[in-house]
Amino acid sequence: MGAINVLSKQISELIAAGEVIERPASVIKELVENCIDAGAHSITVEIQNGGTTFMRVSDDGCGIEREDVKNAFLRHATSKIKAADDLDAIATLGFRGEALASICAVSKVEIFTKSVKENEGTHYVIEGGEEKVFEAAGCPDGTTFIVRDIFYNVPARMKFLKKDVSEGNTVTVLLDRIALSHPEISINVIRDGKRVLKTQGTGKLGDAILQVFGKEFFSGLINVSYEYNGISVEGFVSKPVSSVKANRSMQVFIINGRYVRTKTGMAALEQAYSGMIMSGKYPCCVLSIKMNCSMLDVNVHPAKLEIRFTNERPVYEAIYHAVRSSLMTFDTRNEDISAWDKIRITDPSLLSQPSDRGVQLGFSYGKKNGSGGYPKQQSFEKKPPVTIHSLNFLSFVDESTKTEPEAYSQKYVESDIVVQEDPAPEQLEEEIVQELPEQTDIMQDSSEVTIVDEDKITAPFRYIGQAFSTYIILEYDNDRLMFIDKHAAHERILYERIKAQNRTSESQMLLEPVSVIFDQEEYEIILEHKDMLLQAGFDIDAFGDKTIIVRSAPVFMESLDVSEEFSEIADYLCKHRKLILSEKMEWLIANTACRAAVKAGNISHDEELIDLAMTLEKNPEIRYCPHGRPVYFFMSKYEIEKSFKRV
Repeated sequence: MGAINVLSKQISELIAAGEVIERPASVIKELVENCIDAGAHSITVEIQNGGTTFMRVSDDGCGIEREDVKNAFLRHATSKIKAADDLDAIATLGFRGEALASICAVSKVEIFTKSVKENEGTHYVIEGGEEKVFEAAGCPDGTTFIVRDIFYNVPARMKFLKKDVSEGNTVTVLLDRIALSHPEISINVIRDGKRVLKTQGTGKLGDAILQVFGKEFFSGLINVSYEYNGISVEGFVSKPVSSVKANRSMQVFIINGRYVRTKTGMAALEQAYSGMIMSGKYPCCVLSIKMNCSMLDVNVHPAKLEIRFTNERPVYEAIYHAVRSSLMTFDTRNEDISAWDKIRITDPSLLSQPSDRGVQLGFSYGKKNGSGGYPKQQSFEKKPPVTIHSLNFLSFVDESTKTEPEAYSQKYVESDIVVQEDPAPEQLEEEIVQELPEQTDIMQDSSEVTIVDEDKITAPFRYIGQAFSTYIILEYDNDRLMFIDKHAAHERILYERIKAQNRTSESQMLLEPVSVIFDQEEYEIILEHKDMLLQAGFDIDAFGDKTIIVRSAPVFMESLDVSEEFSEIADYLCKHRKLILSEKMEWLIANTACRAAVKAGNISHDEELIDLAMTLEKNPEIRYCPHGRPVYFFMSKYEIEKSFKRV
């Protein structure tokens, strides 16, 4: 081991700068956050060559007084905190006092600034941490930073930069997030001489989303507004079917005005969509969460992109309930009331902003009819159930056995803090489950579907028939056709019935017990989950020599399916050992319902299909099968007439 040396100021500053400044986007982030903390109403960012050669950030904030200009570039110099206690309630975006010192250590920096209290401004130039110019200058109130040739004095860092296009894209994505986190500030972005973003700073999150992502994206969102234990959640989430993505890139979480990455937020969001989107798809969101500053620690990451909550459970539950309640109140039977329908455009220019992202701004949407409702057409008397293939669509509405969903949910819920598996290489699931609270009562949410039934129902549809022995066709409210996937609909209804009713009443003894042979791993994991299987209606016992005997199964399952069902259960449990119990239970219920539901292609009588359609009409919460596929969709009369060139 060599002698211990004390590093020079230059080397130590380069090392420290490397922790904060990784690329041009890091510089832009620090400078723009300083603009926001300075009370700016308008911020302009200009970059060239992805920011590697030129970056300029201008604001109309409070400016820096001349006597403080040099101090601002010293390490650990900040106006944001004064005492240790201030760290417990940080309300500003910057506070470390490292940004400017780090930037000037690895680039050539020029600043023009003027405080509102001063008659003239200040011009200051510092390169590689060395002062070059300090003089008076004429300039408007506010501050302008010009940063040139990042890493010019650190060639080793320069070679790790990506192509200019990639670096530029990183900068624009970052500024999109900042614009969303502060809709009250007008953000103007110029990239290689072309304006790529201009927000108006109206203070409305919806306006900012519209200007950042465009009208088509915004039209696929629904509003969220919720408060829970002092935590408010405002913003927008995507409609479950039309606006989901193959990754999490469109999940934006803003906490106390700071854009952050939060696994707690991702887990809560995706759990709220459970049963509404398909596996491998991820919802979009722009959610602004506000809470007491003492509830979180922002001082855990040099770039301040990550935070730590003092208690993750209330944050998780606030986000979950906020999103879930909005999804459950969004009724696709009526004309889609999206975020676009609700927004009040405060400036017509919002619809004509330039964009290089291929966003189509000429999108139009139909509106409700003037009455706000739909005419009732026909009343159906409830008919005796028609049983085909041992299936009875009306069997699930026995009021004498129905119980509230919460009564069962308390029996098996360990935790609902899970996130869907990500097909990407990085696996977040295990990290999220480990980091989040162990228990929560999310399954007791009042938005759970409760199957209802009445002796009479007045339906706004006329039954037409079925296509391909799979899809029910209805003429709905004189203005649309409604197409129902009978398997998906029956599957979701059975799924809700299993969850809502007492498990013992749903199990039936098999005439002949079914024996299933497994390998050693499957055999052990099935026995390990014996109690869970019993709650789902399966009574099993070990039969020796890796054989399981099934004595009873859910009442609507045919015995022929039991062996195949258990093979699937064993395979799933082996592949998902680390999932929490409630997630396994959700899958088991969904899989059982899928097997028991009427199959696509099976022949069904009209009475059955009408009964099924009426059940959906009485339970508008049923919109997706347990696997996230849509149960129905509409085709408007206008769309049909357009196809025939009538309009």
